[in-house]
Amino acid sequence: MYIILFGAPGVGKGTQAKKISKDYGIPQISTGDMLREAVRGKTELGKKAEAIMNRGELVPDELMLNLIRERISRPDCAKGLILDGFPRTTPQAEELSELMGEMQLPPFTCIEITVPNEKIINRLSSRMTCSQCGKDYNPAIHQIPADMKCTKCGGTIITRSDDNAETIQKRLNVYNEQTAPVKYFYKDKGRFFSIDGDRDVMEVYTSISEILGGIA
Repeated sequence: MYIILFGAPGVGKGTQAKKISKDYGIPQISTGDMLREAVRGKTELGKKAEAIMNRGELVPDELMLNLIRERISRPDCAKGLILDGFPRTTPQAEELSELMGEMQLPPFTCIEITVPNEKIINRLSSRMTCSQCGKDYNPAIHQIPADMKCTKCGGTIITRSDDNAETIQKRLNVYNEQTAPVKYFYKDKGRFFSIDGDRDVMEVYTSISEILGGIA
């Protein structure tokens, strides 16, 4: 199964993606991670991406799609994957659909997680993260270690500079203007589901599992 977890920053996509990945044996693919891996590996695509990012420019869609093509071709994606961070615009969704057709793979199913804006702001403004590996620590979900050391890598747990109410609202505005319309592309394809994310983590996961059970 090929899944896109969709929703605004702070709705819990990462938490749910990890549960899906573990239970269904499919990888969570982050476009940001793919870029960093390609740059570290000094692949041809990585060299091109690094030069673009060093100029402070956005990596073009064509390059991102080539990275996704390469990643999907790996053996661990044989049963499917969870895509995180892409597509962010309707043209990207259209190009991704064409790519799946070219690779003779099933189309993506888009699952939207919705949470009211005021709840998102509360979640993100209280969130902390590891300065070394990026692991999130939300006091509403996790117990913050007393020594402020990451349980994954031992790095220092900090509050991100962009996790303040004003910046979060700006991020939500950008999401609503640029990314939210992507849902209509998948609605038109009949590949779209929306669930309430303002619930306990396991309740949200149960809803996702019911959807996945119907498309498996």
